[in-house]
Amino acid sequence: MATTRVSDGGERPDRYRRAQRGLTRLLLRDVRGLRRLILPQRLRQTMPDWLAAVQAVVDQYAAASASLAADWYEAERAAARVPGRFSVPLADTVPPEKAERSLRWATKDVWPQPEDEATEAQAQPVDVRLAQAEKKTAGVAQKLVADTGRETVVEAVRRDREATGWARTAGLKACTFCKMLAIRGAVYSDDTARFQAHDNCHCMTVPVFRGQRFELSDKAKEWERLYREYAAPYSGDQLARFRRALAEHGHLPDAP
Repeated sequence: MATTRVSDGGERPDRYRRAQRGLTRLLLRDVRGLRRLILPQRLRQTMPDWLAAVQAVVDQYAAASASLAADWYEAERAAARVPGRFSVPLADTVPPEKAERSLRWATKDVWPQPEDEATEAQAQPVDVRLAQAEKKTAGVAQKLVADTGRETVVEAVRRDREATGWARTAGLKACTFCKMLAIRGAVYSDDTARFQAHDNCHCMTVPVFRGQRFELSDKAKEWERLYREYAAPYSGDQLARFRRALAEHGHLPDAP
């Protein structure tokens, strides 16, 4: 079988990224709609119902994210002309304890505290505290859902004998950390490789199969050049130097 090229950029990865981001937009719309369940004057009575409702929405969208990821994996496998059949195992829905832990972290500053014990965030008016909790909850929900899709691809690569690894694809607006991981290419293959993500991370996974050669997209090649030139030689300071290089060359969202 002739060697074919696969990349983190191009029509197929971009289409998949748009599909997952579209799912995120719907998720956040539904999470915002649940705000009506919280009554500021009855926080202790209404917050548990809100948390349960958010968790139910997260489960619904996590299943959709896993399904999208499975379709993406199967399409990439077909495009690589891999022989044989393979059934993509869908990642489990978000474990209740994981969702609860994440959501309780997002809402920890909502609860009133004694004045002499309250942090700066906890000392804010209740409407400010709720607004911050909503923002954190949106980020937590996005990560829980996106992780389900990412884990579906990673686990499929692990089980598929025709897969050799996976690469990270980062968007133009990705943070320095994500871009640094993306320029490594298709180096993620062993059983200990996990997808590292933060809240509001939209990076995705690109599976690589036997007979394929992975190549960085043009944007990722430029990130790699900047990293090699400005950051790689400085052990212990690579991330900060890479961030400055990206900013100075217009490759960060807040860069001029």
